[in-house]
Amino acid sequence: MRSAQWYGGSDRNAYVHRAWMRRGLPRHAFDGRPHIAIANTASDLTPCNRHLDEVAASVKEGVWEAGGVPLNLPVVSLGETQVRPTAMLWRNLAAMATEELLRANPVDGVVLLGGCDKTIPALLMAAASVDLPALVVPGGPMLTGHFRGAPLGCGTDVWRLGEEVRAGRLPRDTFLESESAMIRSRGHCNTMGTASTMACLAEALGTTIPGLAGTPAPDSRLLEQAHQSGRLAVELVAADRRPSTFLNAGSFRNAIVALAAIGGSTNGVVHLLALAGRLGVELSLEDFDRIGSGVPLLVDLQPAGRHLMEDFHRAGGLLAVLREVADLLDPEAGTVTGRPLVEHLDGAELVDPEVIRPRARPLQEAAGIAVLRGNLCPDGAVIKPAAASPALLSHRGRAVVFDSVEDLHARLDDPALEVDETSVMVLRGCGPKGYPGMPEVGNMPLPARLLERGVRDMVRISDGRMSGTAYGTVVLHVAPEAAAGGPLALVRTGDPIVLDVPARALHLDVPPAELARRTPPEAATSAYAAPPSGWQRLYIDHVLQADRGADLDFLVGRRGSEVTRESH
Repeated sequence: MRSAQWYGGSDRNAYVHRAWMRRGLPRHAFDGRPHIAIANTASDLTPCNRHLDEVAASVKEGVWEAGGVPLNLPVVSLGETQVRPTAMLWRNLAAMATEELLRANPVDGVVLLGGCDKTIPALLMAAASVDLPALVVPGGPMLTGHFRGAPLGCGTDVWRLGEEVRAGRLPRDTFLESESAMIRSRGHCNTMGTASTMACLAEALGTTIPGLAGTPAPDSRLLEQAHQSGRLAVELVAADRRPSTFLNAGSFRNAIVALAAIGGSTNGVVHLLALAGRLGVELSLEDFDRIGSGVPLLVDLQPAGRHLMEDFHRAGGLLAVLREVADLLDPEAGTVTGRPLVEHLDGAELVDPEVIRPRARPLQEAAGIAVLRGNLCPDGAVIKPAAASPALLSHRGRAVVFDSVEDLHARLDDPALEVDETSVMVLRGCGPKGYPGMPEVGNMPLPARLLERGVRDMVRISDGRMSGTAYGTVVLHVAPEAAAGGPLALVRTGDPIVLDVPARALHLDVPPAELARRTPPEAATSAYAAPPSGWQRLYIDHVLQADRGADLDFLVGRRGSEVTRESH
């Protein structure tokens, strides 16, 4: 056992390590049993993860039952709805801190407890880099809330209802009244937003017990599976089943197929790219288009459809979806169980064909993430056709440019703003360096005067991200970003922009000679209020672009778990 490096022997250092842990641990806890850390992102300031302490208690019971020693390890927690300026600014910090804590402590394996958007990606990145036996227990979505008889999709309906208020079609008092019904129970967003997407991708990668992702947070079966995960963690250590032993290119193929079939968040792209970088697996934007663009959309969930995660779980969950597209999966890609993912699909049952469509009757024939190229995005950009307006997927319009989120908010409803429904809204200064942190602002609100006329979608382009709960014809993750010298910095209001998703093209229709003469405005190229020191300074100096997962350059790769120097 790795932990024996701390606890084995009779010298002074072993004495110190054991003695200080004897506050509740019996002597036989140090007789060669595996010590399992529970990397726990529970926090009162991460509302979606508040219940993970209860989940951790079930994991502990499973670890003890299997002969291991469970150890709660609170790690950095990021609440998407609370953290300013954006939780993405600290995903890499959370991954780095978790990796270092796992390496520094006497643990043989780890159970990763995450829920809210950035917590599962950060935990997986950490586990990949330290390469200890690890598995994920997603915290699960909340139950469906209702307001005046209608189900509420948290996130998606916030955007929808907010626009109706700005359009003058919903009283503000009614909007505020719905607030108390939006969040019905413990758990993360009940739409197919980033939290649910990352839980499903963790399962498709093989890092959870198959069938666990999507189990609602209040469902007693979550605690049952948490208990089983604790037992499995002990088995992982005995088998030396580390992330590097089963996560490979086939695993990411399965995750990309799942991302398309469930209509998952565009944020899944940047997180999978970052995770692949930690593992040393070759993965590029082109792989998302090559593997996923032709995959049918089978899940009728908000924001791409009608239903919510409670319905998804009832209808058969991710395994039922994957069984429908089993021929597209890598047949050899493994899981934490030691068996290939495809071997876990035989018992999957599609119970409700309105929520999870059969392969022969998809919601959309081909709706995976599309990767765009062109003189506006030489290193790529992404769009989610499943959440877009079909009529806008081929569009030419006049650019209306905003240099920052503050600029957008200040001028969006200015009567002097020359904008109509054919315009292309461009927001820059929101990439990894420029914000910093790449916030979820790409789904820009529409001008109120257009909302009042019934307009509900326009082409929008940004070097930022958007919430997985959001929708619309939104081009995201433009790389290089404006602040890194990308062509987005050269766009001027009035320039014609051509979006052609079927041709995978995004083009600024301005002569190259004219672009060569242009000088970008300082507001479009400088990091916003960049501090001289601290984490934000480190982040700005080392963050990679979106097409490489927005990880820090010095965190890419696997560093292992070995620590050879003693602390005393």
